[in-house]
Amino acid sequence: MYTPIKQEIVSVLVKNQPNVLNRVTSLYGRRGFNIDSLTVSPTNDPGLSRITIAFTASETKMQQIITQTEKLEVVESITLMDRSNSLYRELLLLKVNATAEQRSAIKEIVEIYRAKIVDLTRASMIIELTGTPEKLNAFVDMMSEFDVTEVCRTGVAGIESHTKKGE
Repeated sequence: MYTPIKQEIVSVLVKNQPNVLNRVTSLYGRRGFNIDSLTVSPTNDPGLSRITIAFTASETKMQQIITQTEKLEVVESITLMDRSNSLYRELLLLKVNATAEQRSAIKEIVEIYRAKIVDLTRASMIIELTGTPEKLNAFVDMMSEFDVTEVCRTGVAGIESHTKKGE
């Protein structure tokens, strides 16, 4: 039987202690999950940190890993992010070699995507873009016709924007 696989994003509130990140991520690795994106940040509570994990899984496997993550004593809560009521952002830094003739074409793409050129030398440009992972993917794809030398992405961060209907 075919089981659809899709990317899921979970938000895990954990106790702010040493080795917590390793404990959570090693659980995913031991269960055969590849983490596509990972961010860790402080919260408004100094005793808690938020780990945002993007991974690909079937519905059954996703429920299993969520249940197993909840059982870790360092985990306060885990939430499967609902794409319909959550906001996602990621930061991209992209370095591209650019001749004087290519700069105007690159600048046009940068403006269309509302990115910023944050560093410019005679030989290269560094571009900064914040947005959804899909927007960043599209930008990287557009820039692939140029000589991209480095790409650095922060990983996705997400937050629920409102409560679900009926709540």
